Amino acid sequence: MGRAGKVLKTVLEKYEISQGKLATVMGIGSSNVFRSANGLRDPSSETVLAIIRALYKIDSTAAEEFESLYLTGLDTD
Repeated sequence: MGRAGKVLKTVLEKYEISQGKLATVMGIGSSNVFRSANGLRDPSSETVLAIIRALYKIDSTAAEEFESLYLTGLDTD
């Protein structure tokens, strides 16, 4: 699983944001978020930006943490 997927899964769980809610705000299908959050597909840089924008609409603290963890890395191994 790539860094973006690990960070996304961590932030969604911590802030209790459902994949469905994120997908709705992003205007995409929930299966797309599922694939990213579960490491089945690494999101493109454009998708990472869309995730950040959507998270800001849902919870700005979650968005800030996603940005911070994504940019600095996350050791989940």
